[in-house]
Amino acid sequence: MRALARSAHAPELLCAPGNAGIAADAECLPGVAADDVEAIVAAARERSVDLVVVGPEAALVAGVTDALEDAGVPAFGPSTAAAELEGSKAFAKELMREAGVPTAGHVLLRSHEEAVAELGRTSYPAVLKADGLAAGKGVIVCASEAEAREAAGVFFTERRFGETTVVLEDFLEGEELSLLALCDGENVVPLAPAQDYKRIFDGDEGPNTGGMGSYSPVPGCEPAMVEEIVETVHRPIVAAMARRGRPFHGVLYAGLMMSEAGASVLEFNVRFGDPETQAVLPRLRSDLVDLCLAAREPGGLAGVEPAWSSEWAVTVVLASAGYPESSSKGDVIQGLEAAAELAEVTHAGTAFRNDEIVTAGGRVLNVTALGADAAEARERAYDAASRIEFAGMRMRSDIAARAVVPSPTSQPER
Repeated sequence: MRALARSAHAPELLCAPGNAGIAADAECLPGVAADDVEAIVAAARERSVDLVVVGPEAALVAGVTDALEDAGVPAFGPSTAAAELEGSKAFAKELMREAGVPTAGHVLLRSHEEAVAELGRTSYPAVLKADGLAAGKGVIVCASEAEAREAAGVFFTERRFGETTVVLEDFLEGEELSLLALCDGENVVPLAPAQDYKRIFDGDEGPNTGGMGSYSPVPGCEPAMVEEIVETVHRPIVAAMARRGRPFHGVLYAGLMMSEAGASVLEFNVRFGDPETQAVLPRLRSDLVDLCLAAREPGGLAGVEPAWSSEWAVTVVLASAGYPESSSKGDVIQGLEAAAELAEVTHAGTAFRNDEIVTAGGRVLNVTALGADAAEARERAYDAASRIEFAGMRMRSDIAARAVVPSPTSQPER
């Protein structure tokens, strides 16, 4: 939102549905749910909107981009056919095999009985993933067959993610890297690389989350490496989608595991995924509105090279009590103004109640600071985050620590 606000076009910003923090930057449309396609189209037409930037994955999978374009409203984001790249991990695996994109070996499981049989002949550790959308929490890393059987129960018996298909993957080791790229159906323009932290606790312990923090740039990921990743991962996927009649326009986010053998894809997102976006876009010096408009047009990104600040960005996520297993709501948040004096505070799970800002569950806030180097950005981010308080607040204390003092240990697969 704030990257759009910095545009030379000086846009008037609307947000559906918005939250307590976004209300300071844009007019919120609280009666319009993010995945209510008809309501979004109606609001865009009523307000004569010039461009809709679609954020949530559920809305993209539901076809909001198609509906907006059919109604004559320009939209930035992939079609529902192209969004299947995130909407189905099984489809993504099939496409990667077709395109020759490196990824972990896998087996598709379609029933509890099938899972139990397969898990008995699997090497461990191994990874079980929900095929469909799961808000970043549908991945379970299993150290043993017993843990895998328990995870299979989560998917097939509890139906926690509504799954009928689960992806069983080989475990990958190395350093995680996130590389978002803008795509126009033909061309791929990489954004600055970032590294995120998926586990809830320090030291990459505990269950997976939607992300507990991130930083950008990433030590060792120089332009030559970025280009190699784009050539190995993004361009083959965009070409394969075009061959299938599903041209990809929008953001193609590759979650990668980096090892001595190179990059392997852990997952694809088809949007500005957080918390990486909060660390990447504050460093962008090109006009985001112009980039989004160019990505809508076939070939529109030809020759485009975004400009970046030399500063570092560190984002720390503040999550609600119990997250990710559960989410506390209604806890009063204090210290926001004091934190905003030191860093950019982005609201996620917040709401208004009796003239107070309260938690609305899940990941509540992102605190992002810039600095001349990783150490300065990290210090500022944590200084700002320390001024915010709400009951049961969860926050990792090691975000970007490896960028300040590189660690020899590898990171677990997400």
